[in-house]
Amino acid sequence: MIARLQEKYNNEIVPAMMEKFGYKNIMQVPRLEKIIINMGVGEAKDNPKTLEAAVADLQLICGQKPILTRSKKSVANFKIRENMPIGCKVTLRKNKMYEFADKFVSIALPRVRDFRGISSKSFDGRGNYALGIKEQLIFPEIEYDKIDKVRGMDIIFVTTAETDEEARELLRFLGMPFAQ
Repeated sequence: MIARLQEKYNNEIVPAMMEKFGYKNIMQVPRLEKIIINMGVGEAKDNPKTLEAAVADLQLICGQKPILTRSKKSVANFKIRENMPIGCKVTLRKNKMYEFADKFVSIALPRVRDFRGISSKSFDGRGNYALGIKEQLIFPEIEYDKIDKVRGMDIIFVTTAETDEEARELLRFLGMPFAQ
């Protein structure tokens, strides 16, 4: 089954991008390569159960099992030792990526309180976009009564775009509501 967003990309976005940026070949048109969702859980050093809950939440949201992220070095001030589990992340590609992007743009973002659009300044200079979310409750899979703690997450959209302008236009065509 092909995702609705992937079909829109092939039929509408590619011709529009080719016209706007003057690409000669379809393969020059930037595309979404992967989406990385990261959830840092600082309390995991004291209570390992919080990390299990974060993994379960991320698995519900993405439909894919997250991997644990571990600390690279010891930091005495944070009471963290090297190789301690401190978070989890998921990398989505192909159909799951398009399904998540569609759900994120059409269902989750409108549920954010006082939402006025996402910042158009969070590009890294190489065509990738990163944004942070303060609570996992905006996703419809998460039930309010069953969560133990509100956790935030970072979402990174990795594109094949060469410049930020091309990536911004690609994400705008995919439905990202950038603030004016």
